[in-house]
Amino acid sequence: MSDIAIVGTGPYGLSVAAHLRKLGLSFRIFGRPMDSWLAHMPKGMLLKSDGFASNISDPDGQLTLRKYCAERGIPYADTGIPVRLDTFSSYGLTFRERMVPELEEKMVVSIERSSEGYLLRLDDGETVLAGAVVLAVGITHFEHVPESLAHLPAEVLSHSGRHHEVEQFRGRKVVVVGGGASALDWAGLLHEAGVPVQLVARQTALKFHGRPTGKKRSLWERMQRPQSGIGPGWRAKFYANAPGAFHHLPENLRLEIVRRTLGPSGGWFIRDTVMNNVPLVLGYTPQGAEVRDGKVHLHLRGQDGVQREVVADHIISATGYKVDLERLSFLSSEIRSKLKSVANTPVLSSGYESSVPGLYFVGVAAANSFGPVMRFAYGADFAARTVSRALAKSGAREPVRASIPGLPQPNKEDRKALASSARG
Repeated sequence: MSDIAIVGTGPYGLSVAAHLRKLGLSFRIFGRPMDSWLAHMPKGMLLKSDGFASNISDPDGQLTLRKYCAERGIPYADTGIPVRLDTFSSYGLTFRERMVPELEEKMVVSIERSSEGYLLRLDDGETVLAGAVVLAVGITHFEHVPESLAHLPAEVLSHSGRHHEVEQFRGRKVVVVGGGASALDWAGLLHEAGVPVQLVARQTALKFHGRPTGKKRSLWERMQRPQSGIGPGWRAKFYANAPGAFHHLPENLRLEIVRRTLGPSGGWFIRDTVMNNVPLVLGYTPQGAEVRDGKVHLHLRGQDGVQREVVADHIISATGYKVDLERLSFLSSEIRSKLKSVANTPVLSSGYESSVPGLYFVGVAAANSFGPVMRFAYGADFAARTVSRALAKSGAREPVRASIPGLPQPNKEDRKALASSARG
């Protein structure tokens, strides 16, 4: 039996594991490390988040993105130099190797309640008993495709999260549906690869982050619009730096803030490529589609009621992600039926615990409880510190597994002191 099982190995899962390790708590962590970044985002993309906002959290800040880039000779700046996807992915893998070496590249296929906690079944047939479970699942569980397109076969329709390479689209005419970062990245990267591409979006105008000027901001400018881990402005700073306070806001207000904050927009670095080169069909919403003679015919309706048809070989639905607990099919129906939810997302305590005792959610699934920062890597530090303290207070037992060669392990006295400190 393990005290804690972590399911998910992206920035949130890795951060939680690093903090639990520091506290000397017994845990196992399962998943393919950085899988969402390595397999479900387009190769060649740049992160919208600034360098200082792209750290995976360890308690002592031993391996920040800045330190990793310095080790590898990779250009880095807290702001102004976009973080490359391959840089962030390799940073995550290095973080795993150094800070979470106990990670097991196994997939959890089911989780059920048991008299002693939770019973997890892994894809290699092993069963694991855990007293508590931290779900750090990423966005790939929650792909959203418009109902008007969902009936199309996979040969002509795919969600943007299903692809990593643009090469498979060479020689094909592609339509990207969506107006957010994924849509704009895919449209720009497809164009740069020589793929004929059009962008269809319901917005009448596309939005992009402002291009950095490279100039030092004055004190007055910093006071008017302070920088934060999720963007400039006092509201953004509150959402980024005070998720604990956000949790105490009225539920309806929290839901509304999460819904309307940081809507669809692209990075400044992709603006010129898209705006100057990609044919845009703006202000149109897909109404339906069918396949005829090997082509997919996409029917659109404009905001003024005008109808239009676009013909292509493939549609990439870059239409985002919507958290829905029913999509977590590896959770038993009993657990899902007992989860208190709002807007299909779990209602969480101040320690990220759901209404099912011992089951915790971090990351995007926690956004309606702790704010829009939970959709970004920047939120992993607060989540990891908060969850690890909550688990320590819940009375997690001493580690029972062998120490890992080459890494310092806290002794019995140290573990007791650390757990006592966390409880305080």
